[in-house]
Amino acid sequence: MMSYAQWGNALYSGKKSYGIIKNRRIPLTVGAILMAISVIGIAIFGLNPSIEFTGGAEFVVTNAASNPPQQPAYDAVKAAGLNEQTKVAQMGTNGLRVQTSQQPTDVELKIQKELAKAYNVDISKVSKTSIGPSWGASVSKQALFGLLVFMGMIALLLMAYFRTWTMSFSALFALMHDFLITLGVFAYTQIEITPATIIGLLTILGYSLYDTVVVFDKIRENTRDMFNQSRSKYNELANLSINQTMVRSINTSITGILPVSAILFLGAALLGTSTLLDISMPLFIGMIVGTFSSIFIATPMLTLVRGRSQAIKDHNAKVDKARAAAVESGAATLNEDGSFKEVTPAVVAAPMVPGHHKGQAAQPKRKKTKK
Repeated sequence: MMSYAQWGNALYSGKKSYGIIKNRRIPLTVGAILMAISVIGIAIFGLNPSIEFTGGAEFVVTNAASNPPQQPAYDAVKAAGLNEQTKVAQMGTNGLRVQTSQQPTDVELKIQKELAKAYNVDISKVSKTSIGPSWGASVSKQALFGLLVFMGMIALLLMAYFRTWTMSFSALFALMHDFLITLGVFAYTQIEITPATIIGLLTILGYSLYDTVVVFDKIRENTRDMFNQSRSKYNELANLSINQTMVRSINTSITGILPVSAILFLGAALLGTSTLLDISMPLFIGMIVGTFSSIFIATPMLTLVRGRSQAIKDHNAKVDKARAAAVESGAATLNEDGSFKEVTPAVVAAPMVPGHHKGQAAQPKRKKTKK
């Protein structure tokens, strides 16, 4: 059985290859379906922004009993005179976070007292934070503005680096794929979106972009002198580039996902369901989706877009013509699946002469000259 290192070497040398570009319709269709499902989820369920975006009041109860129940918090808010939807989440093993809409100061003091009474703690153990709606709206606007600036700068940078709009477009399409699917998970799970979540989203976009740029850079290297040869088509060189960088993408993903998984699952188990979930969840989902998109979305989309150019069509026609001539002359054959295969010329062994060791080529005899 082939080891992991041998598998990676076989992929890089081309001895082993996966037809990702040949079957590009499958991953592109899967990606489009996932994006559509995410958009539907966002439209139906919406997102769950925190009070940093919407404004409101937050009360944090500390030093309560171990694993305190949440129902007393709902009852305490009602006892203070509020009959509205309240968010309650556990924080650690002996804490709770209660969020309501913005209230007058006297009502907030009543809620503090009722929470302290409900969980049998001193009122000093119930902290209060109030955020105005105008500040929350400003944070939302700045977050959206930052995302748009990020995407615009990335588009310009990629166009300048690769000197083609096709790679820039394909990379941005992969980023939108990652962004929408990650937001879709938040829509269906209704996990709260905080400023830390925005940081996590921007982080996974940068992570996914880095992985995509590595693949595109390999494509640029392999296709640098493409038009000066008639051996390989653009799609074939792009597929070779994906296979050559596949092991690197997998290794990078594993080393990134493992610590994030520890933060997500161990943090949720030890510190409470809401602790660190707002930043670890987008990182966990985004890294998995970003690895998928850099291999199965970005490059297939690139070949789909660039394959429409006349230069690529003319080059592919030249390669087909050269291959047809090679098959006709017997220098190549076609496999059962129709792929092209060159015939390796037989190696002619050098004749053996006495006095030479096995594997040593014979030397021509020199004529003796008279002195």
